Amino acid sequence: MDGSIRINEIVRGKRAITADTALRLARYFGNSANFWLGLQMDYDLDVASDESAAYIGREVHRMAMA
Repeated sequence: MDGSIRINEIVRGKRAITADTALRLARYFGNSANFWLGLQMDYDLDVASDESAAYIGREVHRMAMA
């Protein structure tokens, strides 16, 4: 896939940053793949929190401490 198409889809929220893309971005920008995957993970958790927080709060209860 053309790199410009890949980046455009990531920016538009149509594509996630994969390990392969993270390696490419890290090489291009001179930083780590973990940085890019961390950004993706933060985004995924934020989206999941927005979409799922209410029903997770009803379905999952904190473990009781002995």
